Amino acid sequence: MSNALDRAQLEEANAEFYAAFEEGDLDRMAALWADGPYAPGVSCVHPGWSMLRGREEVLRSWALIMANTSYIQFVLTDVRTDVYGDQAVVTCNENILTAGDDSETGFLAGGSVVSTNVFVRSGGEWRLLLHHGSPILNGAEEE
Repeated sequence: MSNALDRAQLEEANAEFYAAFEEGDLDRMAALWADGPYAPGVSCVHPGWSMLRGREEVLRSWALIMANTSYIQFVLTDVRTDVYGDQAVVTCNENILTAGDDSETGFLAGGSVVSTNVFVRSGGEWRLLLHHGSPILNGAEEE
């Protein structure tokens, strides 16, 4: 498989991760995460959370987050992909827009998270093994 094709499929899988979250579609989200022999090593760190390990625990966290998120939109910037055979890493900045609890006021809040997504190729598809998001504090991004 060519490196360009690997990268294109990887970028598509990464985009699907954020689309599934935006749509609140747990079935789509579950289809993205590695399973089988990888299931025990599936890991996730949501911003401000402790490490979650194991596919079931990670998917429970997404179900909880999605059930309590009325609106979320991601604009990804500084997306970088690295493919290493059947493993790959995608890093990016998640620029997030979310709706507040009071939908009548239309309150929107924003924030930024730096994210690392580690994928494994399983059954010919890129599947998430690790998602780690860390909030970017004001001014912390300056070099």
